[in-house]
Amino acid sequence: MMLRDDLSRVRGILADMDGVWFVEDEPIPGAAEALARLRSRNIALRILSNTTTRTRSQLAEKMRSLGFAITNNEIVNPPAAAVSYLRTRGIKRVRLVVSDSIRGEFGEFEESASPEAIVIGDIGERWDYALMRDLFRQVMVGAEMVALHRGRYWQVKDGLALDIGAFVAGLEYATGRTATVIGKPSPAVFRTALGELGLGADDVVMIGDDIHHDVGGAQAAGIRGVLVRTGKYRADLVARSGVTPDLILDSIADL
Repeated sequence: MMLRDDLSRVRGILADMDGVWFVEDEPIPGAAEALARLRSRNIALRILSNTTTRTRSQLAEKMRSLGFAITNNEIVNPPAAAVSYLRTRGIKRVRLVVSDSIRGEFGEFEESASPEAIVIGDIGERWDYALMRDLFRQVMVGAEMVALHRGRYWQVKDGLALDIGAFVAGLEYATGRTATVIGKPSPAVFRTALGELGLGADDVVMIGDDIHHDVGGAQAAGIRGVLVRTGKYRADLVARSGVTPDLILDSIADL
């Protein structure tokens, strides 16, 4: 792991949110101090969150409420990127399978029973057979699947929780179609962050607790990946992942 010798050349940090800086409503010990050190050294920052139940400003406010001095424009999240994608594709009619809290982000599109695209995000326990059947039928007659992310699981207070990647994968299997993924590990979200910072892939590192979506996704985009042993980190899952981090830290506090 050669990254430790190269840290003096890092000009920007990309980092996951939940599991790196905090878990649910509990800050990671030492994380606020680590952020202050980055600020003192003028290291640029973007927080790459796959959270699809809150807007960019709401995510920034969550971090501020936990003691992190984060601005709204330092958050990169999938809903804004999805709007840009749909606009570029010329799509007008959509079905929104997303949290009510972010429906307003898609206000320029018509919600339709015959959508050109289905936008899939986090909807908690609203997933059931009837919904999967309806989505399956709409994809089979031509609707494109646009997944805000394809996460496998995340950390909550009582353990790991199933994420929407399982439902996206099920629809792909049943329909034979491949979803367009907007959030991590898609290279698109990493390119968006680099573009906002005006930096190249060699100028930054990505820090996360998810070996696949944070570290593996970053490495696939040409960015070095740093794994932290907090949040959803599990040593056995990392060992089976086939992904080798460029550096492993006990927590963001050690950065």
